[in-house]
Amino acid sequence: MLKVIILTVNLLLFYTLTNAQAAPFNISLEPINIENLGGVHSFAVGQSNNKWLIIGGRLDGLHQRQPSAAFDVAGNNIELIVVDPITLKKWSASLASLPIPIQEQLSSTNMEFYQEGDYLYFIGGYGYSATIGDHTTYSNLTAIKVPDVINAIINGTDFTSFFRQITDAKFQVTGGRLRKINSNFYLVGGQKFIGKYNPNGPNSGQGFIQEYTNAIRVFSIDDDGTSITINHLPSFVDNTNLHRRDFNVEPQILPNGQEGITAFSGVFQLTANLPFLNSVTIDSNGYEVNNTFLQYYNHYHCGVIPIYSSIDNKMHTVFFGGMSQYYDDNGTLVQDDNVPFINTIARVTRDADGIMTEYKLPVEMPTLLGSGSEFIPNKSIAHYPNDVIKLDEITDSDTVIGYIYGGISSTAANIFFTNTGVESSASSQVFKVILTNNTLAVEDYLNDQSRSSLKMEVHPIPNDGNFIINYHLIKSDNVSITITDTVGREIEKVILTNQTEGDNTYIYKNSILPKNGVYFLTIKTSYEKVSRKIIIKK
Repeated sequence: MLKVIILTVNLLLFYTLTNAQAAPFNISLEPINIENLGGVHSFAVGQSNNKWLIIGGRLDGLHQRQPSAAFDVAGNNIELIVVDPITLKKWSASLASLPIPIQEQLSSTNMEFYQEGDYLYFIGGYGYSATIGDHTTYSNLTAIKVPDVINAIINGTDFTSFFRQITDAKFQVTGGRLRKINSNFYLVGGQKFIGKYNPNGPNSGQGFIQEYTNAIRVFSIDDDGTSITINHLPSFVDNTNLHRRDFNVEPQILPNGQEGITAFSGVFQLTANLPFLNSVTIDSNGYEVNNTFLQYYNHYHCGVIPIYSSIDNKMHTVFFGGMSQYYDDNGTLVQDDNVPFINTIARVTRDADGIMTEYKLPVEMPTLLGSGSEFIPNKSIAHYPNDVIKLDEITDSDTVIGYIYGGISSTAANIFFTNTGVESSASSQVFKVILTNNTLAVEDYLNDQSRSSLKMEVHPIPNDGNFIINYHLIKSDNVSITITDTVGREIEKVILTNQTEGDNTYIYKNSILPKNGVYFLTIKTSYEKVSRKIIIKK
């Protein structure tokens, strides 16, 4: 019989008892309906004059495990879609009039993109190429003149002259993110994937090539509207800490007031098939891995809003749903190494001292929704050149700061191993995102573990009752591991003396705990204590 261990980081069962904190602002969602707007996820978006241009992405849900069904051509988005969220109208046009190389790249998924003025720069992406007869990651940058394409689609006129494409091997990336600091572009993380997806590995069946970039690729673009010239600058390469893809990489205002970028979470760790919990801060001089912060929610790419208060020198980043190794269950933080879909909306705040902390918002996505969605900002809201919203200049009680569109909507948290293609779908829902500033009535829920230096994790989940406890010490110390019942009676205690600074492991073998029961597992050092609730079931 299988035993399942469920973990919570709280000694008490409800955040509301101890962890409620006054929120810096209130976020709410208001659904709007746009007739005939279909669903899409993992797409690129540009905008002009309050209208959106949607390009690429998938029209189906989570990809299936079978190579013959995963990333099927039938799920490609082969249209250019224009949306007006004010008048609630939608227009579309086929890609078929464009040259074949542009058609193929623009029907890909998990591309990288960034809009600079009128031009949306569309890089990489993964999909089926009829030209080579296989799935591939495209090695192209396509420049798209967004206002002209939008007007042409609305008016039913030709738009082919508004697309230009170049080829560059360094742009053969999918699942990364494209951002900008000052005048330079930063292509962060991602991978080159060639061939059909196969969960059994690259040497199974037809086989495939998978190469993470493990890099931050830096370059500038010289674009006169006719010719595109790329000036590649030195890359930053880190085979361990930059081994990330399908994640959130967001513009930031750093504690020194300068523009920067933060790479949040991402998959997969080099030595474990699990998301990263730490983050990476990127500035114009390089990058720094932040191991003093752990992000427990929103590990895969989802809609994200960067918001900065210059008065407090606090950078807030708000994440909407997606997929995560951890989720909230009635006030408890539960670990699930299958990385399920979640409905959590969470905020990570960086204070003036550079300390980052995670909070769960009281509002949630209405369903298991958000993975592969995009936040599309309201450009009339005051913002920095890197699109970070200026919180202090929002004075109205309820302000529409932008919209959430698309993403995968799932019928259950864990569908990957049983996915037949009907358990999830691409969402067509659009939400207004409404911010209320200077509200004292709203409370967000502090996740204490996001600031814990012990970084305790338990693996595997689920398991047969025997498990491994991983923890980190900032200095050599004695460590006690205690298991108690729900009324505090000690059942088992182990003292580990002179444990070394850094990462440590303890293997627990279930010799005395009953097969059914609720317990607390506590790790204590001379400077910190972390507790989790353990539920063992048959």
